[in-house]
Amino acid sequence: PLFSQNEPPASTQKKSPGQSIDSFNGREITYFIQPGLNQTWGYDILVDQRLTIHQITIPGMPGNEGFKTKEGAEGVARLVIVKIKKGEMPPSITIEEMKKIQAI
Repeated sequence: PLFSQNEPPASTQKKSPGQSIDSFNGREITYFIQPGLNQTWGYDILVDQRLTIHQITIPGMPGNEGFKTKEGAEGVARLVIVKIKKGEMPPSITIEEMKKIQAI
């Protein structure tokens, strides 16, 4: 993968499919929302069905827990995809950006 946070998901772990985002330079970008520790949520970003980002914790925040809601994880996953499409790799997400979209 181009970038990953923590360990890749176990192959047996169930994921909730995300939305396929329109292509970027002929490449398909997809995200998946997945359960994290203590009933929290994280996300995977795939480019051409290849795991590119595995984020199970809140970026830039201390601790090992993910987002409190699926919607929060999904909002940040979509923001990450926007940044990837703009050429930012690895994409960085600020606490202010996450607050603005009400992910935290």
